[in-house]
Amino acid sequence: MRVALFVTCVNDTLYPRTGRAVVSLLERLGVEVEFPVEQSCCGQAQFNSGYRHETEPLVRRFARAFDGFDHIVAPSGSCAAMVRDNYPRIGAKARAEGRGSELADAAASVVPRTHELTEFLVDVLGVTDVGAYYPHSVTYHPTCHGLRMLGLGDRPTRLLRAVKGLELVDLPGAEECCGFGGTFAVKNSAVSSAMGADKARHITSTGAAAVCTVDNSCQMHIGGTLSRLGSPVRPVHIAEILASTEEEQW
Repeated sequence: MRVALFVTCVNDTLYPRTGRAVVSLLERLGVEVEFPVEQSCCGQAQFNSGYRHETEPLVRRFARAFDGFDHIVAPSGSCAAMVRDNYPRIGAKARAEGRGSELADAAASVVPRTHELTEFLVDVLGVTDVGAYYPHSVTYHPTCHGLRMLGLGDRPTRLLRAVKGLELVDLPGAEECCGFGGTFAVKNSAVSSAMGADKARHITSTGAAAVCTVDNSCQMHIGGTLSRLGSPVRPVHIAEILASTEEEQW
């Protein structure tokens, strides 16, 4: 099995430890992970801002970078959803415009092989107990792309419940958006901030020591809001929890 890590822009730039945690976790489970250096942005920011044609070279680059791998694993629900949900739309639009099937073929080649991390663990590897140890109380925020576009369901919480020492605390209003939404947070900053404040108050009310998500983009927004409100809750990506053991804490 050839598995490639798609680390994503946010993780590569701001949260590289999440990428390292994914590699550590998968290698512990017996998976050999490769990192294609040609990978770049998936194009989500461009596409969501209406720049479809400018996104097309990134679709081609993604397909080229991950050619030949059995599985592509991303510690990001939003970027995995971009590939799975929007790449086929981009390909279909190009074909409808009479520009051939190149982009549609590129999308078709990567969509079935692209997985968000928890999907890969539960659906492909068939595991929920990954041998993790994290002696803290944790609440889980299901990010919008993972919840609504990928349909992750209870995969993340099944993995968390199997972590030794972890107490999973229910989050009030869990399915409400945190307010990030990528460019939404820039274009509608007041609304975004208000949504983030609501989410942060719900998180703090749980009394949990940490809050985790499958997206560091949302985690960044939540973490910044928690900090501004003076909350002691620590934001942490689910990969870092699952990579933690009694010998090594991420």
